[in-house]
Amino acid sequence: MNIYRNWRLFAVSMVGLLALGAIAACGSGDNATSTPTTSGGSPTATGAQLSGKLEIFSWWTTGGEAAGLQALYNLYPQVCPGNVTIQNSTIAGGGGDAARQVLSTRMQGGDPPGTFQIHMGHELLDSYVASGDMQPLTSLFAQQGWNNVFPQGVLDIVSKGGVPYSVPVNIHRANVLWYNTKTFTDNGLTAPKTFADFFTVADALKAKGITPLALGDKDTFESVQLLETALLGVLGPDAYKGLWTGTTDWKSSQVTDALNTFQRMLTYTNNDHSSLTWDQANDLVINGSAGMTIMGDWVDADNKAKGFTNSGWVPTPGTSGTYDALSDTFGLPKNAPNPDAVTCWLKLVGSKAGQEAFNPLKGSVCARTDCNTSLFGTYLQSAISDWKTNTIVPSLAHGAAASPSFLSDVSDAVISFAASPDVATLQSRLATACTSAGVCK
Repeated sequence: MNIYRNWRLFAVSMVGLLALGAIAACGSGDNATSTPTTSGGSPTATGAQLSGKLEIFSWWTTGGEAAGLQALYNLYPQVCPGNVTIQNSTIAGGGGDAARQVLSTRMQGGDPPGTFQIHMGHELLDSYVASGDMQPLTSLFAQQGWNNVFPQGVLDIVSKGGVPYSVPVNIHRANVLWYNTKTFTDNGLTAPKTFADFFTVADALKAKGITPLALGDKDTFESVQLLETALLGVLGPDAYKGLWTGTTDWKSSQVTDALNTFQRMLTYTNNDHSSLTWDQANDLVINGSAGMTIMGDWVDADNKAKGFTNSGWVPTPGTSGTYDALSDTFGLPKNAPNPDAVTCWLKLVGSKAGQEAFNPLKGSVCARTDCNTSLFGTYLQSAISDWKTNTIVPSLAHGAAASPSFLSDVSDAVISFAASPDVATLQSRLATACTSAGVCK
């Protein structure tokens, strides 16, 4: 199966998008710092040199994320003309929950940033595209030749009615189990491939006084991502995708098995997980107080930024041969300030040079098909290989699998489950969430 076929399969899982309701307005966020950038390059459409401020809104604040973003800022002067000051507006919080709340307030209040990070798929199309708040990018895609370097499935997913609305900068993988190779070697352990393996390893680590599974779910998305990997590992890719299209019954015994597995996994986590972020949980693996963590491949960038070399990885239990995918994109809001500077930013993030500079640092692979793989480290080269051959499924926690309202209801159910674990109640709430989203009948 090649990369084009993979993205077509991924695209099929995105059908049936639901329009998001009106977004409440209450003011604007302003957690920003300024980075002056003197630029030179191609002129704007009018021949004028770019100037003024370019606000770029994201939640990229941790090591590899911030480094990748800075690499793009450093390249901007080489692509764009004039004298532009980049305002780096960031809202801390992995997964972007806090950032999305601030962004929705600003968009509804008529105060959009120049451009903003958003996940490809339902998160974009069901919200700001559905409400008519984004500019179409058809001409830009044609001018930059992106219709030839992004796989057709990528083009489908960033488009509504055949019109593209954002530029993908990367591809991430959600279903990765990271482990401390020294801890495993010292204790005679092998990286788990199945859930039976996982619980055997977890018991062995626990007996040694080592936290088996580091979790930081302060931002909520982390526990939702753990849930999705349990669902994927127990159900398999086809039934997992059916959860988001209505062809898999949320009340089935298979789903019950997956939720029981999820509950059991949580019993092996650190007691302070609700007060930690994902990268703080990864610190427990780095310092050896925990053996494993389940998180996306941005952990690779975090490890590199922190100088951690004893990192091992395998697909999460039961998911070998499956790639749980997501992507970050940028678009052009209607009424965005300094739209010419924004357009030049979009050219940069979609370019070969931009993606080759950004992704090795971010811990992701290019959305383009023509990047030089030798620029990537050992893990990312393995991810590129898997991307070309694995079955692709969409991530729930990162906006690809389900509408924002569906995801919000799932997140609420998982939060309640963490406070009062009851599988029957969780399963009932998930089934209700599917019905409320109009996916299940």
